[in-house]
This record gives sequence, C-alpha cells and structure tokens, in this order.
Amino acid sequence: MEGLYPLKFNPIYKEKIWGGNKIKTILNKDFGDIPNCGESWEISAVEDNVSVVSNGFLAGNTIEELIEIYMGDLVGDQVFETFGNEFPLLIKFIDANDDLSIQVHPDDKLSKVRHNAFGKTEMWYVLQADKGAMLQSGFNQQVDEDRYLFKLEHDELTDILNFEEVTEGDVFFIPAGRIHAIGKGILLAEIQQTSDVTYRIFDYGRCDKEGVPRELHTELSLAAIDYTLYPEYKTKYLPQPNESVELASCKYFTTNLLEITEPVERDYSDLDSFVIYICLEGPVHIENSLGYEFIVKGETILLPASLDSVMLHSLNPSAKLLEVYIDAKNGH
Repeated sequence: MEGLYPLKFNPIYKEKIWGGNKIKTILNKDFGDIPNCGESWEISAVEDNVSVVSNGFLAGNTIEELIEIYMGDLVGDQVFETFGNEFPLLIKFIDANDDLSIQVHPDDKLSKVRHNAFGKTEMWYVLQADKGAMLQSGFNQQVDEDRYLFKLEHDELTDILNFEEVTEGDVFFIPAGRIHAIGKGILLAEIQQTSDVTYRIFDYGRCDKEGVPRELHTELSLAAIDYTLYPEYKTKYLPQPNESVELASCKYFTTNLLEITEPVERDYSDLDSFVIYICLEGPVHIENSLGYEFIVKGETILLPASLDSVMLHSLNPSAKLLEVYIDAKNGH
C-alpha cells in the first residue's frame, strides 16, 4: 500500500440566500455560476456532502473511504476509536453578504437524544470585514428564559444580544449553546464539529425563493441556549512570527495560528491526530518525508496522522496558516 501524503479535497460550494462573491474575489476559488455563494465546505463528512480527494494517487476517493482503509494512520488511533469512519470536523469558508439568522446549536447530549447526531461547538477566524461589519455572540446582559422569550415575542431580541464590530484576525469561540450570528460584510473561516444541526431563532422576517418565511425553531432552541452573561466573547491572542499561537482549545479541536517568515519545522510525532492547514496568506511550501506540496490562500490541506513532521516555507515575505487538530489530552 502506497504511503499516505498531504491530501487536498474538492471544495463543496453552497448557494445561500445571504451569500456573496468574496469566496471568488478574495479567496480566488472558482465556484462557477452559483449565485450568492455563501459557503465553501473545505473538508466535510456531513451526509450527502462528503469531501473527495483532488490530489495524488488517492484522487477521487472520499474521506470516508480513506478512513475505512487507513483508519488511525489517517486520523489518529484515538480519533478513529472515538469516531470510526466519520471524520469529526467540518471546515468551511463563509461569505456573509447579508446578515445570517440568529441561531444556536445544541450540545452533544441534547443532539444525541433529539437527532442522533453530535452537537456543534465551533470557532470563527475573520479573514476580511467591511468597515463597520458586526457579528453577534452571546448576550449583553444577564437574562433568563422568561426575559428571552418576552424579548423574542416583542421583536426586541437584538436589544439583549452582544454585537461586536470586527476586523481581520478577530477570533470567536462559539461553544454549543451560545446564541450567535455572522453579520453582513464578513468573510471568515469556520472550524466546527461534524454536525449540521442548527436552531434558527430569529431571521429578520426573511423569506425563501418561494416567498415562504424561513422556518424558526423557537421551541427546540429553548433547552439548547446558555443564558449566562460572559465578560468576554472575543478571543485575545498575540501573534508570534514562526511560533504556533493557540486560538482555541477544547475537546473537539485545537486551532493555532502560524505566521511564517522563515522555514518552520512542525513536529507532530507526539500528536495522535490528523492536522489541517487552512491557508490565510500564501503560498506555503510543505516539505515532508514523502515529497512536498504547495498551498495558496483559500486552500485547505489535511496531513495524515502518520506524518511525523513537516517543514513549512513561506514563498512570500510572510505567510499565514490556521493549524487544526484534535488533542486527546483535551478530553476525548
């Protein structure tokens, strides 16, 4: 059996009522004639949206087929033990040309009971934001279910929600249960659990193409919402050239930022997990024991768990990657 190598996948493009054109104009991805392209699913194992390899001798195989064959060599032994043939993360780019609905995701426990699915904890890294663009995360005051419902029924929900103006490089961690929404004018990368369970709470009275108001999940969402007021919703971090800087760490994923100005070696020999690179600025040359691969801005690549180390070279004065993996030490 030939050795596993860094894998690229064909993006899965999604038309959305709120989508735009930045996935093409900023990330240089060709989504053809899809109107309002809102999302590019970079790596996915969601049913009916399973990623297909685009490079090397495994091109044409789905990620699920590869996990079936290579098991822990691809995803890590512990990851395989926990998730089997289902790849545990969904990686997306999202272009909000209009405000997205205000929504919440259930946690694993609630999702298992209701949908026989995993919950959805996620994070956002803002790639570009128009001047004044805002996103919504959590509440701006302490509320309980009664107050929340009163505000929702009186069309005053936005009064109690926390909105923040964002700029490139802003990071938000969105645990299951946190009410949230991406606002108009924002392009971001999203890392999340493999789950497509979303409860839509409020949608500005929007209708679909047939003129039918989009479905809301008021009742379902009540048990999912975390009503706690938190002191901070945006993640604080300090970029360090040529060092891996942690942006988010939970049992579902760890995400780091890598800014590369000189060759950087990343040693993964102690990590029992695949590693995903999302290229924010490139190109980046990935040198490994099996050869090398390039990624450019807007591309995503998966390093198999069997690859112990790579050497990263920026082909411009500097490059920038998000580095994503599952750290067993965090609780899986």
